[in-house]
This record gives sequence, C-alpha cells and structure tokens, in this order.
Amino acid sequence: MSSTLSRVDGATRALAAGWRGVLSDYYELTKPRIIVLLLITTLAAMIMAAHGVPPLGLVLATLVGGAFAAGSAGAFNCIIDRDIDRLMTRTAMRPLATGRVAPVQAVVFATLLGVTSFAILYHFANPLAAWLSLAGNLYYVLIYTLWLKRSTALNIVIGGAAGAVPPLVGWAAVTGGLGGPALGLFAIIFLWTPPHFWALALMTETDYHRANIPMLPNVLGVERTKLEIFIYTLVLVAASLALTPLGIMGLWYFVPAAILGAIFLYHAWNLLRGSTKPLARTTFKYSLVYLALMCVAMVVDRIAG
Repeated sequence: MSSTLSRVDGATRALAAGWRGVLSDYYELTKPRIIVLLLITTLAAMIMAAHGVPPLGLVLATLVGGAFAAGSAGAFNCIIDRDIDRLMTRTAMRPLATGRVAPVQAVVFATLLGVTSFAILYHFANPLAAWLSLAGNLYYVLIYTLWLKRSTALNIVIGGAAGAVPPLVGWAAVTGGLGGPALGLFAIIFLWTPPHFWALALMTETDYHRANIPMLPNVLGVERTKLEIFIYTLVLVAASLALTPLGIMGLWYFVPAAILGAIFLYHAWNLLRGSTKPLARTTFKYSLVYLALMCVAMVVDRIAG
C-alpha cells in the first residue's frame, strides 16, 4: 500500500511540475522583463495625465491590456526569430528555440494575447489607447522584427519607436488624446533605445555575428559602436533637458534629469575610453536605472507643479 501511494504521489508531483514547466515556457515567450519596463512608462504617463493617481479600474485595465499587448509582440518576435535564437547563447534556451513550444501553439497564444489586449483597452480604456497599442505591436513585429532586424545596422535606431509607444497609450487611456509630456517621454525612450541596446550588443557581439544579424558592433566595429553610444547619449540628454525650456516639464523635472543625464554621459564616456565588456555591462545596467528614474522625475514634476 505504501509503495502504491508513493508512486501516485510521485506521479502527481511530476504532473504538477509538467504544468509548471508549460506555464513557465509560455510566460517566457512574452519576454516578461521587457514588459515590466514598458508598464513603468505606461503608468508614469497615466499619472502625469491625471496629475495624480487615475481611477484604479482604469489603471488595472490599461496595465493588463498593455502587458498582454507586449506579451503578444514578444511571442511573435520569438516565433519569427526562432531560427537565429538557436544560434545565440543569450537566446538558445528560449521555448521555441529548444522546441519546448511548437510554432503553431505559439502563434495561437500570441494571437489570443493580442486580441484580448485590444478588447480590454478598447472597452475599458478607450479606442485611441487600443489602436495606439496595436500600432506599436504591428510596428515591432512587421517593421522591426520582420524587416529591420536582419537587414540594417540601423535596426535599433528605427525600431526603437515601437518601445516608445506605451506612454502614448497610458496618456490616451486617461485623456482620450495625446499631450506634450507623453510625447516628451516618447522622444526620451526613442533616443534612449540605441545606447541601451548597443551596450547590450557590445556584451554579446559574437552572438550577433554568429546569427548573421547586422548589429552595429559586428558591422561597423566595436570602437565605432562606443562612439555612437556616446553621441546618442549626448543627444538624449540634450533632448531630455530641452523639455523644460519648451514648457513641457518644469524645474522639478529639470534638476534630476540633469543629474541622471550627467551620470549617463559619464558611463558612456568611460565606455568610449576604456575596456569594452565590463563598462558596456555597467552602461547597460545604468540605462535601465536612468529610464526608470526619469519616469519618476516626470511624475513628480507633474504632481508638484
């Protein structure tokens, strides 16, 4: 009797582990770490638009709809890139690259997420938020993933627009339109994307070469990439500070933006002048902190101002 119970108990644990594995694979398809950053920018735009905390029901609907939209785009990206993902150390263990999830299943999953996202945003936020979110997803999947990523070293420069759409969705969800702060955050994210992603590319340049992806380091070289990171960081900081004289943001934003920008430039300059991979990792990590704190600065400015 005891041996029979042990076998049943073992089978139950294996089944539970199997289901957890399946759920984990589908969760991984959505690229959850990217989703978190996108939701931060969405929420920041919503708080700025409302000059405070918007209705919690609207916040929940917009963030859930945004998460589903980003998850759908991430899953479609994994579907399209499964051939090159197998060749890169950073992506070789993704569910589609290893065959743990079949392409047809992933397509159904990604489509359901996208349709659900549009329905949530359309009915619980407003049509503009839904259409903006859909436009961002289509740009990411069709323009960036299918075209730019494999055809030009400017893939990140042009493709960065897709990741800058969430604050527009957040602002539209609250106001039904678009406004200066949301467009300012869009511009910041658009200019932030190249130095952020090129720093990552410097850490994994051999992967991109192996997968035949024309990323800047393996097309124009490491030194040119470091120079471009510094130039784009300089433009990013200048553009971010220009939001105050343009009347879009105030002094509560300007001071922390100047400090955060100076630190970003410091890291980019060190990377330009020093060893590549360790400093690229430092620059990459700081870029994440920079964007999150810039969102905080914009929110504080709107509320305090």
